[in-house]
Amino acid sequence: MKEIDIYDFDKTVLPFDSGSGCWLYCLRHAPWIAVCIPYQLPFFIPYVLGIKDIDFAKRHFFCFIRLIDLEKHVKRFWDEREKKVFEWFKKENRPRPAVVISASPDFVLEDICRRLGVEKLICTRHDRKTGTILGKNCKGEEKVRRYYEEVSGCTVVSVSYDSR
Repeated sequence: MKEIDIYDFDKTVLPFDSGSGCWLYCLRHAPWIAVCIPYQLPFFIPYVLGIKDIDFAKRHFFCFIRLIDLEKHVKRFWDEREKKVFEWFKKENRPRPAVVISASPDFVLEDICRRLGVEKLICTRHDRKTGTILGKNCKGEEKVRRYYEEVSGCTVVSVSYDSR
């Protein structure tokens, strides 16, 4: 049986939230995406007020990706921020294969996880043309369900996550 370590990504491997960080990066480098803010607010405000859950908010938050060259912006985002990944997580400092399970979008995490030599990425899936969340946000119970669905035959040696 193979041994693995499981990590959350945001505020565990990285000191900030990658999804919102990427959005802010895109807003600075493609300011025309601000036209999406009036569309995003009706989904985000009820979440902030505790009326709706994060799935509701994320269902349409990433709609801006249809207005940008997504691959180019994400690559440049990580070109600038890869150095912020904690040293202990760099491939040469990890004793076992790493599995990242995160609520952040797949289109944000795939490039950095490839760069860092992450063996398996499990995260929230989005339609790359519309930004719409596909399925459920990979958080809480959904993380556990997705782990059992996607990783089998492994012994988990350690789990690291931000408990906040």
